[in-house]
Amino acid sequence: MNLYGPKQLIESIRSVRKNTIQIAEDIPEEHYGYRPTPDSRSVAENLTHIAQFSRFDRLLHEEEHVATLAGFDFGKLSKKSEAEEKKAQSKRELIEWLRKSGEEWAKWVEGLPEELLAEQVGQLRGGSKTRFEMILGTKEHEMHHRAQLMVIERLLGIVPHLTRQRQEVREKVAS
Repeated sequence: MNLYGPKQLIESIRSVRKNTIQIAEDIPEEHYGYRPTPDSRSVAENLTHIAQFSRFDRLLHEEEHVATLAGFDFGKLSKKSEAEEKKAQSKRELIEWLRKSGEEWAKWVEGLPEELLAEQVGQLRGGSKTRFEMILGTKEHEMHHRAQLMVIERLLGIVPHLTRQRQEVREKVAS
């Protein structure tokens, strides 16, 4: 029995990105420069990081089709990512980028054959993971940063949309 496969992953990628975009829409643009600590990413930097990070999968699994992460230049990739995060973009531009990159990522994953998803990739600390697991990890990485953004919403006095939805359900049940 296969309970979670490519179809579920694609649906989940779209769902996660939809929720990320909702958070981006809920945070007023004047707070996009907010960072909870001096050494953390701002709201805009977090959103930029999310928008560009899914591209990492395509680089690893298609363009370079790595068999192992040993020898992969993560430093170069990190510097490029950090430079992109520092570029000023409007809220509208960031939300559009999130939409576009999310759908491009989902469509790319939709087109991957199961044989490719089943391929093993050597990991830095030993062992291996399937390409499927690694792509799932990218989705989880977005969820990690989305959780940070939800904490930032709370710090800014914004009730996150998932909490608002849960509250609406509770109110309907109570009445």
